[in-house]
Amino acid sequence: MENFSIETKCIQSGYKPENGEPRVLPIYQSTTYKYDSANHLGDLFDLKAPGHMYSRISNPTLACVEDKIADLEGGVGAALTTSGQAANLLAILNITSSGQNFVSLSSIYGGTVNLFAVTLKRLGIEVRFVTPEMTESEIDALFDENTRLVFGETIANPALTVLDIEKYAKIAHKHNLPLLVDNTFATPILCRPFEFGADIVIHSTTKYMDGHATVVGGCVVDSGKFDWNNGKFPELTEPDESYHGVVYTEQFGKAAFITKLRVQLIRDFGVAPSAMNAFLLNMGLETLHLRMERHCENALAVAKFLESNDKIAWVNYPKLNSSSDFTLAEKYLPKGACGVISFGIKGGREAAVKFMDSLKLAAIVVHVADARTCVLHPASTTHRQLTDEQLKAAGIGPDLIRMSVGIENVNDIINDIKQALNEVR
Repeated sequence: MENFSIETKCIQSGYKPENGEPRVLPIYQSTTYKYDSANHLGDLFDLKAPGHMYSRISNPTLACVEDKIADLEGGVGAALTTSGQAANLLAILNITSSGQNFVSLSSIYGGTVNLFAVTLKRLGIEVRFVTPEMTESEIDALFDENTRLVFGETIANPALTVLDIEKYAKIAHKHNLPLLVDNTFATPILCRPFEFGADIVIHSTTKYMDGHATVVGGCVVDSGKFDWNNGKFPELTEPDESYHGVVYTEQFGKAAFITKLRVQLIRDFGVAPSAMNAFLLNMGLETLHLRMERHCENALAVAKFLESNDKIAWVNYPKLNSSSDFTLAEKYLPKGACGVISFGIKGGREAAVKFMDSLKLAAIVVHVADARTCVLHPASTTHRQLTDEQLKAAGIGPDLIRMSVGIENVNDIINDIKQALNEVR
């Protein structure tokens, strides 16, 4: 749907019913597909023919949702996974092996820090963290012949730092490496990283894309723009013996990366979501453009209220004029900076806990970025596995409260915050 706006694509892209077919995306609740000949099925397993061989690799319902997300991001293809973490893992393992390393921004989601610094380390893959304050020469010093990619989040969770996509794309490309960007908080409604030089985009679809806290999921999107034929990525440019010697860059061209990720890693790790989960995700995608507008509008109003309250020690929201990332937000996030705010209450951790316990509309949950307003204390929950040094590098202090502003009436949200602050002495 190349000529349509992104709002129309949210609703119309992906599934295209033919004459007399269901108007709404069907749920193909089947593990298995029938074929008229053994040769046809053999061609599928040799990757010589399009189609679905087994639902651990692909499914018609999933395929329609993948096509929609790829269209929204402006990519050549996408693959759904069972979670955002699975998407991150597969995107990195797709081009990185034991003995190699990659560069990542330190201000990323705590679970991703743990995946990179602990689990991947056990697999022999090293992460080298950088901070936004580091100079280009300091970052360049971390690259060697075994470095395979650069990773960052468009809007970091929960530090809310904004990634300078063009800067890190330039650095990555200087070393003939791809830039991978987790675009979960921004979604393609607020930012399309491919337009600024990113090569692979990743989503935790559990968040705004689903939007209703109903299904956990993830997605990897391939821009199709990176040249893998530079001598660094034999996984894509040399024969894959598990598919009778197929060379992904030769047979699949611009879609080499995403094809390998699907037919090799999703096949082997078995992280394909169910058809029902993809159906529910698609329902969320159809209203994504409407919800993101309200999330951003409400969040900015709440952030301004918090900034004016004398019980608040500090507020971080990229679209506040006081934000150190305001200029980057204006460049990369002109429509808004999602619905997530981080702030601290005077009195530290004890005051933060009292405030959260006093909220009536906003719920304390281990989730973020859905229709309902919720809060969390990351240092003692989602990021508690991090050391004090890692917490500091991720921009998380002991007093930090992460508030995910929902799409309720903004006056109700602010009034709930007011009454909870009145309980803090």
